[in-house]
Amino acid sequence: MNASVAIQVLPKVATNQETVRAVDEVIAYIKSFGLHTEVGPFETTVEGDYDTLMEIVKGCSKVCVEAGVPGVMTYVKINYAPAGVLTMEEKTAKHREEGHE
Repeated sequence: MNASVAIQVLPKVATNQETVRAVDEVIAYIKSFGLHTEVGPFETTVEGDYDTLMEIVKGCSKVCVEAGVPGVMTYVKINYAPAGVLTMEEKTAKHREEGHE
């Protein structure tokens, strides 16, 4: 694994229900690649090969529009290193149980 990306799509729609529906379509698209994925309240993070992740990024806005949205803003954070990057687990495991009782 030489990359990870965090993707946030913001559909240009009028209601929260429309937003959730469009974002759910994008999340289903991302998950269809079978990569390690974590959905958060603001963005979805995916780990894998850089080229595959760039394919996913490219498709997210298109999937959102295909879901009936007239336009979308897509924000992406990319972590890339040919020798490998820290995994989501390595970055966050120590924080997962804190404060959750």
